[in-house]
Amino acid sequence: MPEDSDIRQIIVMRKDLGMRKGKMIAQGAHASMKVLIDQFIVIDGHEEYTWILSSDDSTLAQWIHGLFTKICVGVASEEELLGVYKKAQAAGLLCALIQDAGLTEFKEPTYTCCAIGPATKADLDPITGHLKLL
Repeated sequence: MPEDSDIRQIIVMRKDLGMRKGKMIAQGAHASMKVLIDQFIVIDGHEEYTWILSSDDSTLAQWIHGLFTKICVGVASEEELLGVYKKAQAAGLLCALIQDAGLTEFKEPTYTCCAIGPATKADLDPITGHLKLL
């Protein structure tokens, strides 16, 4: 089992959009949460909800109960964002792509970021290791 310090989630943010810092934080939070929420099944027990982890992924459970590390990196374009996201999908990593609805800063729906992992550094580096920190 990997050590807690080796498990992380990478949030990949488009830098070409000129988003306000608050918008960037919100978009990154959407991506991080979507990866996590997509891994749960919600059971409605009539006014009470139970969240059950839908996979036996010990890396995910270890991240949730461990350091919850997130690292934010940037890409220069939508094309680069989509390329990184597709590589993560092809590698079988947990990931979520966020498309802003276009109601505030953008005039139309716009891909802003993605989250990849949680996964080990060894699994993430081939996909995101070349990207610079924000």
